[in-house]
Amino acid sequence: MFTHMFLGSNDMDRSRNFYQAALAPLGRQNVMPADQPRLIFPSESSTLIVGPPADGQPATASNGFTVGFAAADMAAVDAFHAAGLANGGTDEGAPGHRPGAPGKAYGAYLRDPDGHKLCAFCQMPD
Repeated sequence: MFTHMFLGSNDMDRSRNFYQAALAPLGRQNVMPADQPRLIFPSESSTLIVGPPADGQPATASNGFTVGFAAADMAAVDAFHAAGLANGGTDEGAPGHRPGAPGKAYGAYLRDPDGHKLCAFCQMPD
């Protein structure tokens, strides 16, 4: 349904460290060289872009907006959360079963260094 999501950043070095570390356990890599002003993480069906806002204004987090990433398994969710915390993110919900989500969802939530809310989810085995 979605082609891409763009998240604003006020500090690309900080964002590069955070996103490259947090998304690596989910199998996603930045394809832009370090000297470029944006990060691009493509997948089979969509792309996450992180960079300074095009209007030149400071980036701000959108209240109520969450970017959700698919994780292969519970270990990947745990690694996403740990890597994000170790690289400037803040906890928004430790890894665990999410009874309010569909199926037997297991997920974790973070805020990136600019305050954007992110999560990684998988289904727990039977």
